[in-house]
Amino acid sequence: MTTAAPPAASGAPVPPPSGPGLFISFEGGDGVGKTTQIRILADLLTAADVDHILTREPGGTELGVEIRRLLLHGGHVAPRAEALLYAADRAHHIAIRVRPALERGAVVLASVAYQGAARSLGPQEVRDLSLWATEGLLPDLTVLLDGDPDLAERRTTGRGAKDRLEQEGDAFRVALREQFLTLAQSEPERFVV
Repeated sequence: MTTAAPPAASGAPVPPPSGPGLFISFEGGDGVGKTTQIRILADLLTAADVDHILTREPGGTELGVEIRRLLLHGGHVAPRAEALLYAADRAHHIAIRVRPALERGAVVLASVAYQGAARSLGPQEVRDLSLWATEGLLPDLTVLLDGDPDLAERRTTGRGAKDRLEQEGDAFRVALREQFLTLAQSEPERFVV
């Protein structure tokens, strides 16, 4: 697999194929239905006897579980440290779970949580860090589940104690949604909203 992608006619990079398998990620803010939709697809793949794995970032490996705990249930984390923790999880997750599954021809279904773009960090810096962590690997398809932040907030109410990111205010949820939509617009060949 190459890590550099040639520009598309629109000037946007075209992601290189992830391998003989298929890499599909589900992204979006809390409460938009990522868990529900990814489980529906996993059940369909199981029924069709298609080799697949269901995983998540952060938390898809033993190390990732600890990073997820720190990110979601620990105390304050400085924005740059937070971005680096997400990148550390992603690097390990891709190396340990995702690439091996893709190399054997499996479908990888990954639920991807917030990656730092709604903080005061530059979205391009966060993206570059993520690409470095994955050695350029991008999902073949990203399903962005878009939802009104107020509706998503109401859906997460009653789940129990809110984690650190669920406790963020309305401005954070709006900024996160805008960053997801901007990313989807910049890579229409890879995103389905």
